[in-house]
Amino acid sequence: MEKLALEKIVFVYNADSGKRNAILDSLHKVLQPSTYNCKLCDITFGVFQEKKEWKDFRTTYGHEMEFLHKDEFKKAYASKFGYRFSFPIVLAAVSENLEVLINTEELNTLPDANALINLIRERVS
Repeated sequence: MEKLALEKIVFVYNADSGKRNAILDSLHKVLQPSTYNCKLCDITFGVFQEKKEWKDFRTTYGHEMEFLHKDEFKKAYASKFGYRFSFPIVLAAVSENLEVLINTEELNTLPDANALINLIRERVS
């Protein structure tokens, strides 16, 4: 894949927003990690907080980033553009469009935050 010149990177978690959902997701990660269905959540967050290597990358990387839960994404973007994506997903906002930067299947193969960081650096100019 060629590097993209982008306006921002949009990360969409396969989880809904809200405190109740966050608590349920954390419990799911602990009690049944093999069935947890958000690899993006899993590799960027521990049970209670953001993973250090991810936070360091996120706070120092030179591109704007937007982080949304799937319900927030659908409210903010899908109604405007009719996008249909599987989640989790990482998108690139390029020329007023959203392009897939890392699809769900690819995210699901990443072992950790460092692999995600390396893939983003590889694909983003």
